[in-house]
Amino acid sequence: MPRAISVFGAGSWGTALSVSLSLGGHEVTLWARRRDIAHGILETRRNPEYLPSVPIPLSVSVTADIVSAARHANLWVVATPSHAVRDLARDLAEHCNELKTVISVAKGIERQTELTTTGVLEDVLTPSVSKGNLVALYGPSHAEEVAAGKPTTLVAASSDMGQAEMVQEIFMTNRLRIYVNSDVRGVEIGGSVKNIMAIASGISDGVGYGDNARAALITRGIAEIQRLGSALGANPSTFTGLTGLGDLVVTCTSQHSRNRHLGEMIGRGATLSEVTASMSMVAEGVKTTEAVYSIAQRLGIEMPITEAVYGILFDGQRPDDIVQQLMTRSAKQEEWLRE
Repeated sequence: MPRAISVFGAGSWGTALSVSLSLGGHEVTLWARRRDIAHGILETRRNPEYLPSVPIPLSVSVTADIVSAARHANLWVVATPSHAVRDLARDLAEHCNELKTVISVAKGIERQTELTTTGVLEDVLTPSVSKGNLVALYGPSHAEEVAAGKPTTLVAASSDMGQAEMVQEIFMTNRLRIYVNSDVRGVEIGGSVKNIMAIASGISDGVGYGDNARAALITRGIAEIQRLGSALGANPSTFTGLTGLGDLVVTCTSQHSRNRHLGEMIGRGATLSEVTASMSMVAEGVKTTEAVYSIAQRLGIEMPITEAVYGILFDGQRPDDIVQQLMTRSAKQEEWLRE
């Protein structure tokens, strides 16, 4: 059944989902924070800054008017960078009602509150939107491939499985397969923390450490994600699924990955400020590194890769020195939860 859907955030992911939803027969409004982006899409039916290769159907309405976008639909997709979710939610709060379903596709953890994006939305939108009406839609999914109709799988997670199944039905196409999960925390932690590991993988590739090092980072990265998730009440098995292992593999290995690209440039000698200044899109892993490092320190969770990335990004440590520290740590058993 066709639905009216508003997508907030005209970056690459918001644009790709708008295209997919529109081709699935839904009535889609895409909201862009910047008027120049909205006007550019309307004039060219492409998103030249964020997704230039993909034509945007005429059936996708585009606006910079947040009020009209909010009033257009009872189903909202939040696709802004994670650090902008709180401000967006505040702008949307007065347009909520109990019938709203809010889907977060923004991956990250807020530094000040240590909340995931559905946690931020709950914090701002309650009581107008209940916790059960919040859904996280995560998974190994580069926007370029989804918009091009390449096979992709995602997970819709909610405390209300009826809401998750509704999102599953709405988003699923013959090229976009959606699974459901009730472990919202696990899905969001896996889908967010993998960006830290992608930065680590990029640094390793930029320095030239090779395939063995990348495989180690991916595998031990899952160990860190599972350790953190278990401490925060997530189901450890979630991290062997699409938003754990799946998301981690694609982000650590793909040329589409912004976080891996950022790490690679740093591995080649650039500073964090130099790389971020050269990127038009946000690498979510930078802010997530700050948040997760803080959580790990506060709770006493051993996360050596996260600590290493934090040291390189924010303390000016050299990748070679960090690798020496990682490789010469005391000997361990390969036991993910008790290490």
